[in-house]
Amino acid sequence: MRDFNTFMGQLKSTNATLDFFVDFPKIRERIKSMEISLCTLNYLIGKRNLKGAVRALWNRDSSVFQVMSILIAIRSSQDTEVLDRGGNDERLCTLFDSVDGVMTFLTETGLADVLKNQEITNLVDYVFGVETGLDSNARKNRSGKLMEHLIGEAFKDAGITYSEQVRSRNYPEVASALGTDEKKFDFAVKTSLKTYLIEVNFYSSGGSKLNEVARAYTEIGRKINQLAGYEFVWITDGKGWFSARNKLQEAFGAIPSIYNILTLKDFLHTLQNEIC
Repeated sequence: MRDFNTFMGQLKSTNATLDFFVDFPKIRERIKSMEISLCTLNYLIGKRNLKGAVRALWNRDSSVFQVMSILIAIRSSQDTEVLDRGGNDERLCTLFDSVDGVMTFLTETGLADVLKNQEITNLVDYVFGVETGLDSNARKNRSGKLMEHLIGEAFKDAGITYSEQVRSRNYPEVASALGTDEKKFDFAVKTSLKTYLIEVNFYSSGGSKLNEVARAYTEIGRKINQLAGYEFVWITDGKGWFSARNKLQEAFGAIPSIYNILTLKDFLHTLQNEIC
């Protein structure tokens, strides 16, 4: 027997697993693309005559300086503007067009002293740390996809074949029922009995948006569930729902198949029985 209070009591504070915090494979790929240049720039470490060392590298291969913006945690010098000493705008990338520009960059950022004093011993390792910090700032972008990843992995572990990011127009009956509003579902699973169209999300914090989400899914569920051979499924979690408890309760009463992370196993069991 479904019980809304029990459902609310099961909601989690986070859906973050340990692999959420830093995407090390992506960092390794970024490092690989600039590793040769960074290794070459290691030549500057410990040089008291830094400008002479910069000039020597410049005469050998001036292209290595194009990666230097990452030393101050900026990936794209082309898209970054700074103020010069005269208060004029200039693109950061223009500083890497000459020896004097490179020296201005190193001196005014403070990197000149860092290099001279050997406070960095290897620029590849240093940039690995910089990229780790930048990647941790990208968590917000990853968090939106984290629930989808979690559900997708659960389907795989349960041996369930699924489709991702499926548009309502792929199902003429559904498209007709939804009218002019085209919908893209996170997942679709077809069994011997029906096709399940599935939305997943996680809300760690509240807000007025949640009321709109609950209302919208209630309406979508009503339209899809009246069609033979289709069922709308909503998998949602997160303590943000406490701020929109009433609307979620209305949706819970209107949509037969609402699951959270804890009760997801019940849905997987249903799918497995219908697929076998």
